[in-house]
Amino acid sequence: MSRAGTIDGLQFARDRGVVTGVIAIEDLPRLAAMGCKSATLRYTVRGDRGESGQPCLNIEVLGRLQLVCQRCLGLLDFPLALANELDLAKTLQEIEGAEDDIDRLLATHSMAVAELVEDEAMLALPMVPMHDRCERPIAQSDRAESSPFAELAKIRSRGTGPERSH
Repeated sequence: MSRAGTIDGLQFARDRGVVTGVIAIEDLPRLAAMGCKSATLRYTVRGDRGESGQPCLNIEVLGRLQLVCQRCLGLLDFPLALANELDLAKTLQEIEGAEDDIDRLLATHSMAVAELVEDEAMLALPMVPMHDRCERPIAQSDRAESSPFAELAKIRSRGTGPERSH
């Protein structure tokens, strides 16, 4: 279990509870599995009633993630600042039957705070993390193995390949 603890969703909202803390990458296994190299996230989860009158959770997350740039494979510093309101639903049917754009979450008696924070952080990540402008392209010597076509070009330029008959 995470050090961030758990909450009883509906009771937390009714009591207008507040929980704050800091979560490191060790408590964010799904973010780590997505390639996040490091993270320190400050969070606040507040229970409340939303605009619709439904119990809700307001989740705020601030921090920095280190992702891998998919262009240069270098580390990409990704600042995260988000604030979302999630209405709490008592049943899955309530969520599935909704015909609006309100974000809903199934309320349970044991909702892991770290998972709530991690869910919101994952939704905020770019689909393909990339620097706006990479510092340097990957040099040929940085690659684990070179292209077979590059090797063929080297062989042909040295003239050590099989002779062609005309």
